[in-house]
Amino acid sequence: MTAALFLATVLFWGSGAIVTSLQASASAPELSVAIRMFLVGSGMLGFSIATGKPITIMRGDRSWVAMQGILFFGLAFIAFYKATQGIPSGIAALVLSSSSLFAAVASRFLLDLRISRRAAIGIIFGLLGLGIVAAPQIFALHLNPQTLKGFIWAAIAAIATGAGTAIAARNQRRGVPIPVLMGWGALCGCGFGFAWAVIVGTSLTIPVTTGYLAQLAYLAIVASCVTFLMYFTLIEKIGPARAAYALTVVPIVAMTISVIFEGLHVDTRLALGGATIILGNILVLNA
Repeated sequence: MTAALFLATVLFWGSGAIVTSLQASASAPELSVAIRMFLVGSGMLGFSIATGKPITIMRGDRSWVAMQGILFFGLAFIAFYKATQGIPSGIAALVLSSSSLFAAVASRFLLDLRISRRAAIGIIFGLLGLGIVAAPQIFALHLNPQTLKGFIWAAIAAIATGAGTAIAARNQRRGVPIPVLMGWGALCGCGFGFAWAVIVGTSLTIPVTTGYLAQLAYLAIVASCVTFLMYFTLIEKIGPARAAYALTVVPIVAMTISVIFEGLHVDTRLALGGATIILGNILVLNA
């Protein structure tokens, strides 16, 4: 059962990366994320009500659920959308896979989980891998600033996802049901996205085309409702760091799709950096 959850999570999220890049090029990321999370939140709370489960959250847990929503369902997704505007979706997914490193660090402070020597070495390897992948673009800032912005947004997405994963584990330890946690968390992410759109002056309109609506439906239903439910179930079964290991495997799927559809060229540097990131994750998750 756990293996099936893991595999499905990887496949759905991996294929979702390129769909995200298509949406990011058609509409403002913050607005697309807000609409997506409204559909996710409404769907999950509606599912809870339909199955006779209470959707209330204890007062002491509400701020934590809101924090998870803002980080995991809001900032992380907006940042990932923006990342795909500057770099191929496969590379953005590779950077995002380092979220397990940040989940380990966040879990140390939020859940009082000790960081072992092996985990510390893994974090170092993961950051080194990120440097190998991104360094040439950093040094070529004057040539391609858009690509550098893509890497920065991808790193923000990884940090926010790692912190949100640790907070999700805390919330589940408090006994908040996964569908309820997802529902309210996604609605908080929706509010964060709309607030972002209003503050930066984004037009609150979307392209009403078959392609955009199909992408939105896939991302909201398959790559969000279904996949989030499986992902947070994995957190409950195997813990936040090991659940985040799914994000280590996701870029393999995402980069394969990116090679086919976006013409991504996997050179020695990218392969070495990716392998180093994955090695770092393996060390962290087996610490």
